[in-house]
Amino acid sequence: MRNTLGGVRPNRWIRRTYGRHAVAAALAAVTIAAFAVPAGAAAGTGSAAGAVRAAGGVVPAGSAERGALRWGGCDGVDAPELRCASLSVPLDHRHPRGRTISIAISRLPATDPARRRGVLLTTGGGPGGPGVPLPASLAPSLPAEVRAQYDLVGFDIRFVERSTPIGCGQAVEEPGGYWVRGATPGSFQADAGEARRYASGCLRAAGWALPHATTANAARDMDLIRAALGEEKISYLGGSYAGMLGATYAALFPGRVDRFVLDSPVNGADAWRAYELARTPAFEAGTAAFAAWTAERHAQYGLGATAGEVTGAVSGLIRRAGQAPIVLGGHAWTGSELGALLVAGIYDERAFGMVAAAFAAVAAGREPFVPFPIRPVPPEGVPGVPADNHTATNIAYRCGDGPWPRDPRAYLRDLAVYGERYPIFGPANANITPCAFWPPAQDAGVRPGPGRAPGVLVTVALRDVAVPPANGRAVAARIPGSRLVTIDAQTHAPFPYFGDACLNDAVNGFLATGRLPAADLAC
Repeated sequence: MRNTLGGVRPNRWIRRTYGRHAVAAALAAVTIAAFAVPAGAAAGTGSAAGAVRAAGGVVPAGSAERGALRWGGCDGVDAPELRCASLSVPLDHRHPRGRTISIAISRLPATDPARRRGVLLTTGGGPGGPGVPLPASLAPSLPAEVRAQYDLVGFDIRFVERSTPIGCGQAVEEPGGYWVRGATPGSFQADAGEARRYASGCLRAAGWALPHATTANAARDMDLIRAALGEEKISYLGGSYAGMLGATYAALFPGRVDRFVLDSPVNGADAWRAYELARTPAFEAGTAAFAAWTAERHAQYGLGATAGEVTGAVSGLIRRAGQAPIVLGGHAWTGSELGALLVAGIYDERAFGMVAAAFAAVAAGREPFVPFPIRPVPPEGVPGVPADNHTATNIAYRCGDGPWPRDPRAYLRDLAVYGERYPIFGPANANITPCAFWPPAQDAGVRPGPGRAPGVLVTVALRDVAVPPANGRAVAARIPGSRLVTIDAQTHAPFPYFGDACLNDAVNGFLATGRLPAADLAC
């Protein structure tokens, strides 16, 4: 499996699309040296502790005073200009002087200190994707007008990679960093048993952390980052799950919101069971589009002359690998790994050719070329990250945010409906997961309601498989004054890498000037 599990640096859009976002049915999926906050950039904010008190929040033990963060190199990031620090935050925000955990922060300074407005925070999607490396990869895609005004600040959310990482005791990651099992006739009892064992393993390995792995707690950590940086408000750019995190922050801390861009955000009101079921039709539609495209090129790929033939060929290979791994080039391809490959093909229409060629190679008994890791790879040079960190954090947040049915019969009922109606992805998206056996979160979370934050900019792709556009529309509608920008494409979190000038100009213009489009915009 040449370059599938590492070895080739994927290009920018693949790295962003598949490195930052967890994917259903097997694929998620994926600062400056000694730089002080410029004098006067946030006059009057004072200490982190004082700023958090002013916001009505809690004060963590050992809060960093403004300017006291110790900036140094960034483990596992090949970008010398990026500098990193860590911030101590409460494990349980209800008990701010109890046990603490560490949150890793990175920073790339604004290019014009005289015009500096503040900070633009960002983090990875998933949940489970790292955020520390993102400022370095994001900076080249932002115009000079935006870079002049903002320090780009990334962070790993709690329990991811550099931020007190957790694992569930597994030796390897799941494909895409996402735990899922496709139901087959008669498999439900075994699937439920495996889900229960996985949950038990997580409880043994990280039981102290699981009740506190919630998006609301990650948003509270975000506000402590703001305070430690000495900022009265923050701007934010987050895609997919990170968009949901930004919306949660806006609900908790509306007075701290400056310019927020939520790129294909998950609707937190449906997280996570209802969301998973609701996007199943989009997965099927995305597969149909991929199959039709591939069928038109039957002479090139040989997977079928009709969409039905292509779907049958690809599904047949996945079933075959599920019964016994297909060994090619020294790698044994499992059914879940080939499922991950299919999801890569439907996540972004620019991947159609690469994924069709890979399936054609498998069908012909040749080693496929896949230029991104099917399973998340541990960050090089970052000690102490468990082998299954991305999968563990993804499932921990999804289960912690809830709610999930506890009665196995609820999953059987969903399987009966979705498995018949959506035969490719229904048996996976509707099946039981470890969340049915998860310990309860010690955080009521944030049920989104009418927003009090200033209007935000929401971007969506109309044929987004991962986060269908109904999610973004709901998020925008919940925050009065917000604007929605859409593009007609089969892609996910399109800013800025999809290359649509209309969408990119709307986002960059808002970040640079603070002016939202006069009305929702169809690009």
